[in-house]
Amino acid sequence: MNLSSWRQNLFEFWHRAPSGYRPGVTLGQVRRDLAGLDFTPRSAGLGVFHCPQSALEFEVRERPQAQFLMHIVVCEWRLRVPCERPGQARIGLRHTGAIRRQGVAARLLAGEAEQWAPLLQKLCSDQSLLERLLPLDFKHLELWRDEQGWQVRLEHFGASEVVNRLPGFRRYIRLSAQQRAALLGSFTELYKLLREF
Repeated sequence: MNLSSWRQNLFEFWHRAPSGYRPGVTLGQVRRDLAGLDFTPRSAGLGVFHCPQSALEFEVRERPQAQFLMHIVVCEWRLRVPCERPGQARIGLRHTGAIRRQGVAARLLAGEAEQWAPLLQKLCSDQSLLERLLPLDFKHLELWRDEQGWQVRLEHFGASEVVNRLPGFRRYIRLSAQQRAALLGSFTELYKLLREF
């Protein structure tokens, strides 16, 4: 076995789906949580949701993560925001406050600090955005900017599945009505705000 094939085998081992992962099952649960939204499947673990009231469209993708004797299927939510001006950036958002959520902190991970300073300020101070983001239970929230525009990438604590092999069980952590409202509201506000930049 040469070095190239050894690397390829190792890459496939680390990136293969965990044993017991059923593509599309978690996404089916998410569809129930988002009842009333139009859904277009793209593949077994990928689909696009469309909100008829706000014309908001976003993608939900299953991402299985292997653990010892178990795996977790989290959903990554992606919202595209078109814009015409050039520029590249990557911004991370997180909640602030030790015990209670007090606000939102925005950190520039890649890009020109001077160019994106007004956006960082707006993300931390826009009242209507904060009203929706503060109750939202997210693990990761990043804003990516490239030639096509902005992409909001969100990983929520809910809308995920835990699968254990020993003892064997499956548990879906549903997206509550409050979290659904906060998520759709956050996407709506981020869409409006990012269009300006």
